[in-house]
Amino acid sequence: MTTEANPTDYSAARARLLAEPGVGGAERRAALARLTDDWLAGLLTAAGAPPGVALVAVGGYGRGELSPRSDLDVLLLHEGAADSALAERIWYPVWDSGAALDHSVRTLAEARTVAAADLKAQLGLLDARHIAGDGALTASLRSAVLADWRSGAPERLPELRELCADRAERHGELSFLLEPDLKEARGGLRDVVALGAIAASWLADAPRDGLDAAARRLSDVRDALHLVTGRATERLSLQDQDQVADRLGVLDADTLLRQVYEAARTITYAGDVTWRAVDRLLATRSTRGRRSSRLSFPFTGTGRGAGAVARGAIERRPLAEGVVEQDGEAVLAQGARPASDPVLPLRAAAAAAQAGLTISYATVRRLAAECRPLPVPWPDEARAQMITLLGAGEACIPVWEALEAEGLITRLLPDWERVRCRPQRNAVHRWTVDRHLVETAVKAAAMTRRVARPDLLLVAALLHDIGKGWPGDHSEAGEVIVRDVAVRMGFDREDTETLAVLVRHHLTLVDTATRRDPDDPATVDLITKVVATLPQLELLHALTEADATATGPAAWSSWRASLVDGLVARAAAQLAGGYPGPADAEPTAEEERLAVEAARTQGPALSLRAQADQDSFTTEPMGVELTLAVPDRPGLLGTVAGVLALHRLTVRKAGLRELDPIGAGAVLLLSWTVAAEYGELPEAARLRADLRRALDGSLDVARKLAERDAAAPRRRGISTPPPVVSVAPGGASATATVLEVRAHDAPGLLHRIGRALDAAGVRVRTAHVSTLGADAVDAFYVTDAAGLPLAPERAAQVAAAVQAALT
Repeated sequence: MTTEANPTDYSAARARLLAEPGVGGAERRAALARLTDDWLAGLLTAAGAPPGVALVAVGGYGRGELSPRSDLDVLLLHEGAADSALAERIWYPVWDSGAALDHSVRTLAEARTVAAADLKAQLGLLDARHIAGDGALTASLRSAVLADWRSGAPERLPELRELCADRAERHGELSFLLEPDLKEARGGLRDVVALGAIAASWLADAPRDGLDAAARRLSDVRDALHLVTGRATERLSLQDQDQVADRLGVLDADTLLRQVYEAARTITYAGDVTWRAVDRLLATRSTRGRRSSRLSFPFTGTGRGAGAVARGAIERRPLAEGVVEQDGEAVLAQGARPASDPVLPLRAAAAAAQAGLTISYATVRRLAAECRPLPVPWPDEARAQMITLLGAGEACIPVWEALEAEGLITRLLPDWERVRCRPQRNAVHRWTVDRHLVETAVKAAAMTRRVARPDLLLVAALLHDIGKGWPGDHSEAGEVIVRDVAVRMGFDREDTETLAVLVRHHLTLVDTATRRDPDDPATVDLITKVVATLPQLELLHALTEADATATGPAAWSSWRASLVDGLVARAAAQLAGGYPGPADAEPTAEEERLAVEAARTQGPALSLRAQADQDSFTTEPMGVELTLAVPDRPGLLGTVAGVLALHRLTVRKAGLRELDPIGAGAVLLLSWTVAAEYGELPEAARLRADLRRALDGSLDVARKLAERDAAAPRRRGISTPPPVVSVAPGGASATATVLEVRAHDAPGLLHRIGRALDAAGVRVRTAHVSTLGADAVDAFYVTDAAGLPLAPERAAQVAAAVQAALT
């Protein structure tokens, strides 16, 4: 046996290489592969291999990526000239060296047959690399295997996707595990191999930015893990993390995990983008027949959409101003102007999430490259769009991940960087800090009907643990941070104070309920000193439950829920008081003028005033302030709301109240703030004319809306909490019954409410309508025909009728 073939010499050389200072990472993996190549080539020569035989590296060894304890995946390829004795003369020295060997002996035809039957074997052969012997034979193998893979890719890629999904189900998601499997978990090294296989099919390619660096980071950690443990393990156990971090020169185990999580998220996001591209292509093939297998996807470009089909053949449906749906993703409209529209990233994200879509890779890249930072404080629209995004529930998560992959989240919320990918070394927690915050917002989105301020609940859910990563109590640190963030987002002083209370005391309810005597009056006093009002109490109650259920199954139970519910009920009784309805401001001079004109003419009087967002970089109007005065009449609210819906105007805020300016009879004054659904406001004259026609009966608003809805294409959306219509407790008003409506905002919502109230035979004397993100929170002060509050039974019937109309 030659020196090169001597297993002792190979083992010694390998040990020297692994111990050589200053050599590590990809350089050491490549050097180890070269060393092994030379040794195996010597073994083939020493074995007396005849012509027509080749030694081929496959799998990770074929890619030249040998970790210290990696298996040697080797194929002895032949044209019928190899026998078992030849193979044994090669394999036995390998076994004697102590190296782990995965070997096979096959002809070219046999290798192709095995690959056709075994997807894992085919994936390994895609990385086949010649070591020694007949190079032409290895080249033939590579050509044949790649040709087979490309021709069979439409059938094999779904199988590969199922394989990846099964592996993720077994091993979990690498980005969130305290003891992750670096190879098998979702976002691990196996997924990098899968992305390489997709690229080799020529059907799609993964986003390359950061992908190679992420794969190298995971491989470096695996190398260090092999050296620390002396075993071929892929699981980064807690007991090994400090030593692995030290070997890599990383500050500590938490920093190591953050680097691992960041790499895994890059790989996971690249996989999501790539598999969506594969799905689109395979769907196109199934509906349009077989097309050329060599198609490209512009993942590295910054175009407005994704796909290789001419734009004229692509159906694009509007979602929001500057945003359309295309091929199952949200993309920028052709007229979008990211450079002059800093709210566009949030608008696109909110529209995508509300439609149950994600944002295309090219679109997110373009938004990150071209959009300017938001002004501080944020424009009202930006805050509303953030709340709409969070209110989408589960559909928010893939959209949030897309924004975060391109750095848009930390651009919006700089404090997010400290919690991003931060591990939580607590068995109760399932997620990293940042993902826990998003999951809490998801849980809170299902509770928005329980609170009068769903916007504050969602923002508090997103920020309640923002203080983690800072010294000291994270609740105290979080209170300081959230005050700054709330001002940045444009909340007023009162709302900022509420958010600060929620973040500072997000653990207070559950801690008090489980550790104090519930029958002790001092226990309730602890809560009422923290939250001074019923609305704050209901917000803290919902946040407590959302936080616990998002933490993990061990953090919430029926026992804990019952203790918290009991404590909240006792605190609510202590805080009970009058209904906190919004106060009416004094009418302005313009409103009084319109009311007088309507009373004198006994007809409608209105004014339209466009408003511009002074903090925006654009001079385009953000909405319209519509003031309408009209003599009181049945069905007025629903009629006016219907006309606005016909003009695709979204009601952001509305107020309705009764005036009698000249003693000639009641005049209803409607003050609306509305915005165009897709950014283009209707002509004032046309809106005025349609309002007049609707009020005199010549325009059937309900029929027009029904016709438009029937003609509109069906689009999948997200599931939202059902609407809640309730009667405010007694004492809410001395002169009217107050109906509260909490529902998901949708075109024509106010029209449906108004028609239901009209059909119930009640009069609306005053209304306060608010749209908070994607949620509508409305209060209607209603009376019977005689102008008196409704009897309790009658009020319950009206509430049920409105709920039925919305459901």
